[in-house]
Amino acid sequence: MSRDDAEAGTVRVLVVDDQAMVREGIVLLLGLLPGIEVAGSAGDGDEAVELVGRHAPDVVLMDLRMPRCDGVEATRRIRAAHPATQVVVLTTYADDDWLFPALRAGARGYLTKDADGEEIVRAVRDVMSGQARLSPEVQRRLLERVTAPEPPVYGAPGSGDLPDGLTPREAEVLELIAEGLTNAEIARRLRIGSATVKTHINNLFAKTGVRDRAQAVRYAYRQGLARPPRTGPPGADVT
Repeated sequence: MSRDDAEAGTVRVLVVDDQAMVREGIVLLLGLLPGIEVAGSAGDGDEAVELVGRHAPDVVLMDLRMPRCDGVEATRRIRAAHPATQVVVLTTYADDDWLFPALRAGARGYLTKDADGEEIVRAVRDVMSGQARLSPEVQRRLLERVTAPEPPVYGAPGSGDLPDGLTPREAEVLELIAEGLTNAEIARRLRIGSATVKTHINNLFAKTGVRDRAQAVRYAYRQGLARPPRTGPPGADVT
């Protein structure tokens, strides 16, 4: 079916999800929706890019966490090579570590998997007409990001560079470790998953050479990435 059919009302959709049962369920759901034709399905980002090149779907419903090539990288590659194909993220994850990279990669819609068929149809139609479609949760996260003050980074070089190749998010996690927060508390504070917190901690431990949280706290103080608590007279050495 050609792109003229999409203009006449039928939209061809490619489904991408690494979980076979979820993928098949979405395909079945789409088959029941008016004006939607399933152009195919893929189990990871590499396969998605290949199928977009082969079938030229109008819209890709893209999961994010997948093996080999995740949804963010697949979205970037699809939008670069096939700009006429739009991408709507359909995922379990609405945290900042996935949301903002996916939007920067070119996704025009972002829904969580509790979306019903009507919401999916609206998202597909909206992106085809040049609009964006974001779930209420995603809209709230965007508003919070825009209105929230930047977290302070104490003593960081004026250039904005961070020591030992730390990313801004890793430095933020390190600062919260220095505040004494647990992994679960960090996840709630940053609105990210606990597994994502663990990944950031493992990465920053490897980069800085620290072996435990106590060493991480001392490192944060020495590098000026966190403010030591005042437990003694001014000038006292807390490290």
